[in-house]
Amino acid sequence: MTSFDANGAVDYGQAKRLALALLDSGSDGVVLAGTTGESPTLSHEEKMRLFSEVKDAIGSRGAVVAGTGTYDSAESVELSREAERLGVDAVLLTCPYYSRPSQEGLYRHFETIARAVSLPCIMYNIPSRTGVNMTAETQVRLSQIDNMVGVKEASGDLAQIAQIVEEAREDFRVWSGDDQMTLPILAIGGYGSISVVSHLAGAQMRQIVQSYLSGNVDESAGIHRRLVPLMTVLMTAAGNPPGVKHALGGVGFNAGKPRLPLVAPDEAAGEQIMAEVRRQRIDLAVAV
Repeated sequence: MTSFDANGAVDYGQAKRLALALLDSGSDGVVLAGTTGESPTLSHEEKMRLFSEVKDAIGSRGAVVAGTGTYDSAESVELSREAERLGVDAVLLTCPYYSRPSQEGLYRHFETIARAVSLPCIMYNIPSRTGVNMTAETQVRLSQIDNMVGVKEASGDLAQIAQIVEEAREDFRVWSGDDQMTLPILAIGGYGSISVVSHLAGAQMRQIVQSYLSGNVDESAGIHRRLVPLMTVLMTAAGNPPGVKHALGGVGFNAGKPRLPLVAPDEAAGEQIMAEVRRQRIDLAVAV
């Protein structure tokens, strides 16, 4: 999530505090300027300063993954190259939105970016937001590029995800891009989760993965079931990221209001979110 101050400017101090708090509460790293980070409303300069300052604050404690993918291949290359110069650990590249390219267009888009940098590249397939699904065949083809290390999969299609896991390069990783799909994706060979609910329940999300991998499936499933209502309300009561931004404010971490065209939850939605937050155990190490 990107923190804004009372005037709507990026609050870089709060951004760094949140990144460190997320690492303290179970995350292996952070994604900056992704969907939850309100990337469409961040300027080029804001993104680069965010990448630089958070990476300086984190150092080697965790990975900084920079959201540098847009619907413009040339701009995505420029952003990715600049992020690499700033020292980020990887880039997250969303499927181009609005233009709805063909599968060949998707392949060439991701190939062009990956070959322009030496950083690890993670694709992001989320057809509900982009209007296009990147098929398993296209992802398997892209997995043959050495620095294309994995995909954040939010298609909701377990058959497609299973095919990717089965047919992609052996060390190609599939992260769940939908919190509610984390356990099912682990069950078919997925690697982990790039998560929204981890802003509040990072230690528990980590335990879902670790318990599953250690063979304690009942424990993993139990944690997952308990978190599903929180996962759901954060996405549905006011949408993402307004929901998680409101929830963090409610537990003592002020990150400001979303930028237009996103708006803060109304009173009813805000109370719906906080009622579920109060019911859950919150892992975030709040540092205000």
